[in-house]
Amino acid sequence: MTRTTYRCTCGALLEFKQDLEKEPGIATPSWKCTDCGTPVPGQIAEKVRHQHPS
Repeated sequence: MTRTTYRCTCGALLEFKQDLEKEPGIATPSWKCTDCGTPVPGQIAEKVRHQHPS
């Protein structure tokens, strides 16, 4: 299975769930970069958050 990675506008490489922060108080999950708080596209965030470091 191919790993999904996402390069945030701040330059951070998002690869695992710990790289994402869930937006509080929203019924539909919304994710953002833990480094800068920039929103991450939902489809990418869902793939990244299910990956674990091996």
